[in-house]
Amino acid sequence: MGGVLGEPIRFILNWGRRYSLWVFNFGLACCAIEFIAASMSRHDFMRLGVIPFAHSPRQADLMVVSGTVTDKMAPAVKRLYDQMPEPKYVISFGACSNSGGPYWDSYSVTKGVDQIIPVDVYVPGCPPRPEALLHGITQLQQQIASEEAGPRARRRGQLRAPLVQPKSRDE
Repeated sequence: MGGVLGEPIRFILNWGRRYSLWVFNFGLACCAIEFIAASMSRHDFMRLGVIPFAHSPRQADLMVVSGTVTDKMAPAVKRLYDQMPEPKYVISFGACSNSGGPYWDSYSVTKGVDQIIPVDVYVPGCPPRPEALLHGITQLQQQIASEEAGPRARRRGQLRAPLVQPKSRDE
């Protein structure tokens, strides 16, 4: 086998990762309220195998960054991301987290959390609906299911495709 885990073992490892995601919510603005709504009984993302509130980044697999990331908060986001154990995943939740949102032109706003940490899934909206977060989680779970076993195969700084492709102005 040459040091490579067999297909059944890879399947079991990825199955365990995708259905036991502990979430560290880094809520910075109004999108954080929609994250809370997604964890309540109406939407209940625990049925997808997502545990909503890890007590610290050292216990989390998934960081959900929601809201406007300012240049002053960027080092804190990076530090908390670095404290998470591998494998770790990031969902950028909302227009502000994705690209700066309506504040993109401000001198103090980071133009997207992907400038600081690698992002796996982008969830668009201002603010996005709880259903959009559920869809983003299922997209992430599909990515986890197709990962290689062993150390994460993701190169640092590589950007993932957005959850929804933006339409061009011509359409």
